[in-house]
Amino acid sequence: MIRTILDVYIYIIIADAVLSYIPSLRQQSFAQFIKKAADYTQAPIRKYLPRDLPVDVSPLVVIVVIKLIKTIW
Repeated sequence: MIRTILDVYIYIIIADAVLSYIPSLRQQSFAQFIKKAADYTQAPIRKYLPRDLPVDVSPLVVIVVIKLIKTIW
């Protein structure tokens, strides 16, 4: 069951990354919910990443960490 929850959270992170490229959907309630859910783990990682990177790699870092947790578990 935990693996399923982690998989769903990975899909939430991917949906947040895709929705960030569609400005017309950013104000929708479902998009704001997805953003809040994804930022729960991405915001702490963004603090430690350099700010001058051309793209936000925090989703990638979170997904890799989740995959590592699933592998170890």
